[in-house]
Amino acid sequence: MVYRLPPLNALRAFEAAASHLSFKKAAEDLSVTPTAVSHQIKGLESFLGVALFRRLTRALELTPEGEALLPKVREGMACLASAVESARATRTNPAPDRLVVCAPPSFAARWLVPRLRRFAARQPGIELHVASSLAAIDSAGSSDDPSNGTAALRDEDSQIWIRFGMGRYPSFRVDKFLAPDYIAVCSPKLFAAGLPPRPPEEVRLHCLIHDDTIANEKARPSWTEWLQTAGVTGVDANAGPHFRDSGLAIAAALDGLGIALASAPLVSADIAEGRLVSPFALAVGQRYAYYLATPEAMAERPAVALFREWLLQEVDHDATSGQQQAKDHSA
Repeated sequence: MVYRLPPLNALRAFEAAASHLSFKKAAEDLSVTPTAVSHQIKGLESFLGVALFRRLTRALELTPEGEALLPKVREGMACLASAVESARATRTNPAPDRLVVCAPPSFAARWLVPRLRRFAARQPGIELHVASSLAAIDSAGSSDDPSNGTAALRDEDSQIWIRFGMGRYPSFRVDKFLAPDYIAVCSPKLFAAGLPPRPPEEVRLHCLIHDDTIANEKARPSWTEWLQTAGVTGVDANAGPHFRDSGLAIAAALDGLGIALASAPLVSADIAEGRLVSPFALAVGQRYAYYLATPEAMAERPAVALFREWLLQEVDHDATSGQQQAKDHSA
C-alpha cells in the first residue's frame, strides 16, 4: 500500500509547536530556528489544505483541525519510535531497560515507594526512575493526556503514568487498579480516654482537617458528605485547615492537629503501626480512582508489562491481607 504522507520533519514541528503553543519553544526542542518551524507548519498546512493554528498577537491557538490531528500525530510518532527501537540490532552488552514511572506525590511517597524494594528484587535488570507531580491528578481543566506536566523521555525510555482521576485518557492503554474509600484518621493521643471505634457524634469535639488535593470540588470527598452519612448535625463542615496536598493533611493528623478525611490506602501503614487510628467505623466513597496509563506504542514493552504485573499483584495482596485482617477482628 502506498501512503501519501507529509514530511516527517513537518509532523515533528507540528507536534512540538502544538505541545508548547509556541514556535520559539518548539524550535528550542528541535534545535532549529523559529522561522524553520514556521515554514514546516506552513508546508504541512498547505499539504493538508487546512489551517492548524490560529496565529494571535502573542500566542498560538490550535484550530479544531489541529486539535483533532495532534493525538494521532503523537500516537504515530510513538509507534514509529517503538518500531525503530525494535529494529535495532541487539547490543553485545545491552544497557538496563529504563522505566520512568510518574505518579501523584502522596501516592508515590506513601504507597508506591515503600513497595519498590520488592519490585527491585524481582526485576534487577530494570532501571527504575520515579517522578511525582500534582499534574498526575485530574482537575476540572486538566488535559486528557496523562503525560501532562510529567518528566521528559529519552527515545529509548519506557514510561507509565499513574493517574488519579476519571480514567479518560485517549490513545493510552488504561488499567483501573485502585478505587480508594476515604476514612477519618487522627493521632491516637486524641482519644486517650478510650480506644476507637467511637460514636460519630464525637467528631464535633475535634478540629476537622480537609484534603483539597482533588481540585474538582464535585469529585472531592468532603466532611459535608461524611457528616451526612454519619447522621451528625450541628457541625460546621468547612471549619478547620485546608491542604492542597494529601501528604500535608496526613502530616497534620499525625501531629495531632485534628481529624483528617484521608484516602484509606495512603494511611494503611500508619494505622497498622499505630501512628494513626481510624476513630469511626465509617467510610465514604468518591469518583476518582488510580489508573495505569501507558501509550499504546509502549504498552507491550517488557519493562512496562513487568511493572504492570507487579503492581496489580501488590494491589491483590493488599486486598487479600485486608480481608484476612477483617476476619481476624471479627473472630
